Amino acid sequence: MKIVATSIFVEDQERARDFYTEKLGFELKHDIDMGDAKWLTVTEPKSNNPVEIVLEPNAHPVAKNYQLGLFNDGIPVTMFATSNLAEEYEALVARGVQFTTEPKEVEGINLAVFDDTCGNLIQLIEQ
Repeated sequence: MKIVATSIFVEDQERARDFYTEKLGFELKHDIDMGDAKWLTVTEPKSNNPVEIVLEPNAHPVAKNYQLGLFNDGIPVTMFATSNLAEEYEALVARGVQFTTEPKEVEGINLAVFDDTCGNLIQLIEQ
């Protein structure tokens, strides 16, 4: 068994597509109109990792409540990794990404947290 896709609920798929591709640098994989929503996925840039992030609408009340609860409690919905947190942080700030937690060390792990503008907090760690 292997991971093929993972979902992140978003408030606005168009804004999510722009943020995840233009600000974070992910590559657009699918942007298919499905009627009320899109099949919208992104992947790591220049990578052999086939896992897709589904930027899924939070239209269902359970999804919206889950997303809002995590955000309000300051809990990141997922985690991305970088080899140089300080460098990545500076690049993202230069592209207008708003961080809720600036880079810091917590129990030996360097991390930062940013707002994806679509209702989620994302943790960025150095690996």
